[in-house]
Amino acid sequence: QVQLVESGGGLVQPGGSLRLSCAASGFTFSRYAMSWYRQAPGKERELVAVITSTPAFTNYRDSVKGRFTISRDNAKNTVSLQMNSLKPEDTAVYYCKTSYGPGYWGQGTRVTVSS
Repeated sequence: QVQLVESGGGLVQPGGSLRLSCAASGFTFSRYAMSWYRQAPGKERELVAVITSTPAFTNYRDSVKGRFTISRDNAKNTVSLQMNSLKPEDTAVYYCKTSYGPGYWGQGTRVTVSS
């Protein structure tokens, strides 16, 4: 039973920071790339960041480069997204995804960046 559970979302002021976490279970976590996506109201879901298995290469969409950092802890079966210098346009529901099998998604955690 594959399960991905995101946490850490909330309301934050512009310029603030949040750290999202995704706890994974039901597959051999360390073998698979993990990704963070987001979906803003009325917009398509978009890839935010990806981290590969071994070695753990990372990639980011241009709009978050230098602000967001994806990381993974294979011993804890978690992938995180550190988000700094947040902007209102970062407001979205954030989802983690595994490349395992057909590709599984978590339920998402909502991030709202607003004064």
